[in-house]
Amino acid sequence: MAQNSFCRSSGEKVDSCGRQGDSCGRQGDNREMAEIAGANGNHGMSLNIKDDDMNHELPTSFPKTNEDSSCCSFITIPFLQKLVAEVLGTYFLIFAGCAAVVVNLDKDKAVTFPGICIVWGLAVMVLVYSVGHISGAHFNPAVTIAFATCKRFPWKQVPAYIIAQVLGSTLASGTLRLLFNGDQDQFAGTMPAGSDAQSFVLEFIITFYLMFVISGVATDNRAIGELAGLAVGATVLLNVMFAGQISGASMNPARSLGPAIVSNKYKGIWIYILAPTSGAIAGAWVYNLIRFTDKPLRELTKSGSFLKSVGRSGSN
Repeated sequence: MAQNSFCRSSGEKVDSCGRQGDSCGRQGDNREMAEIAGANGNHGMSLNIKDDDMNHELPTSFPKTNEDSSCCSFITIPFLQKLVAEVLGTYFLIFAGCAAVVVNLDKDKAVTFPGICIVWGLAVMVLVYSVGHISGAHFNPAVTIAFATCKRFPWKQVPAYIIAQVLGSTLASGTLRLLFNGDQDQFAGTMPAGSDAQSFVLEFIITFYLMFVISGVATDNRAIGELAGLAVGATVLLNVMFAGQISGASMNPARSLGPAIVSNKYKGIWIYILAPTSGAIAGAWVYNLIRFTDKPLRELTKSGSFLKSVGRSGSN
């Protein structure tokens, strides 16, 4: 409310208020309250990010003030911080997973294939818990695009997310190349071990499976909880376990692009871009079709985050 709408203690405003009697007195009290509220508003942070496509304001778990529950606002994470979280999260994911592959090659299979599977699963799990409440913990262009097609993520943010994810993967791959002296035999990327068709179908299926699980634990209020990271990490571990030696179990265009860019090896790269993306979109839409809800699909427009329970508890 503008300050000039209240009575002031000088000039014609005083006379006007004097004629109004009790009404002016009430307006004077309101003016003092407005001055206090205005002072608080000038110093408080109001970084609300609104999703134009979803028309939904995304709260975090920490309210700006609890003095007035009717008009409380929430501090949200600026978009730049989300991008930094995606870069760092993708960096550490690719660094850990690909490092396990490189060390296994360099140290005569010391890590073992089951060990590599465990590393990928654990890396996903801990990173989901680390930055899931900041950026949604996508780390994967296929996941980002799939959420956008379901109107659970704004399309206008998709290009920036994908750039951040590919950047993180490329930086991690470059770091590993420097650490291990750029040995070409220690390529940690993904290439089809069999036919292109076999790898394409396998990548489609395992990414479908991954996105189906993500949709369940990230978008369904009945399933969202603190075990979401464990569910997603376990899914990655299982997928790598049975598909790793056939297609490389990428499930992630950024995971394949980073090592390919650094090593300049692009054999079959189209498989690891198209198959995971189409599989993730299919997985997200199939879950939306079979989920039981009394709300129409257009109302289910919450942002994809593995830890939405944090935001939900803060909004109560």
